[in-house]
Amino acid sequence: MPEITHRKKRLSSFKLIVLGFAGVILLGALILMLPFSSTAGVVTPFHEALFTSTSAVCVTGLVVQDTGSYWSAFGQTVILLLIQIGGLGVVTVAAFFAMLSGRKISLMQRSTMQDAISAPKVGGIVRLTRFIVRGTFLIELIGMIVMLPTFCGNFGIKGIWMAAFHSISAFCNAGFDILGTAENKYPSLTGYIGEPTINIAIMLLIIVGGIGFLTWDDIYTNKWHFKKYRMQSKVILVTTAILIIAPAVFFFFCDFTGLPLAERILASLFQSVTPRTAGFNTADLPAMTGSSKAIMILLMLVGGSPGSTAGGMKTTTLAVLILSAFSVCRKKDDAEVCGRRIDGSAVKNAAAVAVMYFLLFFVGGIVISTAEGLPLSTCLYETASAVGTVGLTLGITPQLGVLSQLILIVLMYLGRVGGLTLIYAAVSNKNHSGAKLPLEKITVG
Repeated sequence: MPEITHRKKRLSSFKLIVLGFAGVILLGALILMLPFSSTAGVVTPFHEALFTSTSAVCVTGLVVQDTGSYWSAFGQTVILLLIQIGGLGVVTVAAFFAMLSGRKISLMQRSTMQDAISAPKVGGIVRLTRFIVRGTFLIELIGMIVMLPTFCGNFGIKGIWMAAFHSISAFCNAGFDILGTAENKYPSLTGYIGEPTINIAIMLLIIVGGIGFLTWDDIYTNKWHFKKYRMQSKVILVTTAILIIAPAVFFFFCDFTGLPLAERILASLFQSVTPRTAGFNTADLPAMTGSSKAIMILLMLVGGSPGSTAGGMKTTTLAVLILSAFSVCRKKDDAEVCGRRIDGSAVKNAAAVAVMYFLLFFVGGIVISTAEGLPLSTCLYETASAVGTVGLTLGITPQLGVLSQLILIVLMYLGRVGGLTLIYAAVSNKNHSGAKLPLEKITVG
């Protein structure tokens, strides 16, 4: 008995998060292999089902089979459920069902929930989880209602399913679409490049899902009183705004010159928002300039914000590194933001996470380029998309061999569970609080 207790203690909250995601991915892959998951009624090869399940749970959007034409209604429903679980987080979903059943949440479970959503403290974690789940369903419902007239106008009664699927996929920053047909595979939202309702709704869903649950809580609690927000929320909102506006201006002047002004603005904004782990596209990505593709790679690596539906390195990681660089240039001992000192641990964590993501991105790109005989730049775009859990592609994903697909599966998984979560799960036998720093406090990874 003592030995069993000892083993339980060794399973830290970070390990539970890592294993939870892996378990859901494996279960999803086994279900997607079943004949009635595909429209052709055939057994899907395990590596293809695993790739699709990983992409859905890790809210990425990279696919080896067109979601709209290959998967049946059942298969699409399974993918949507995997996206929802992956977006909210395995631990958050499990905790919500436990609360619905009336079970009491233990201190250990609360600590795991805290780590899963990057909350600053255990106190109030149950209330915050309820707020997250209710807010998620409400926002997804609103997104569905907004897009309903357009999709129903194009697809009739099937438009209801279209609106629901794309609303959840956008909010969870997944990037899966079901608009493909046997004649026109992998279209994403290219058919709606000039449709303002779909463009604006998808962009807002992506942004709201990607700024993080704690930032929602700040906005809900403090409304327009920005000064009352947590320091982390301020950093997230300012960084997010810069990462949307600056690339959009660049894309406007360097790409889409053949489009009418209104469509050009929408296309520029959309392509600026979507690399932040969403994976939809309205433009022809291979036709964009080399400079624009390089910028999109950087945006994909940064990803969303801590405790959000998005993956990637995180906006706070980028902000901490930039602020630290500024402090060095100004010959100051500590990085500061809004007159507040950033803890040195946050800077170290940010550097560790950034190095890990860049290594995964670069090494993965080199291996795929070597294995497939493809240009390195194209493969780096693919690996940035995978490790940032974005889902944008230059069109090579379905043609990749099994080895390259397995590399992308690993990158998607590592990108979703988070850098620090993996590091702590690997090196620790107990819960850490290193990702939640007294802030001055900024969560990274």
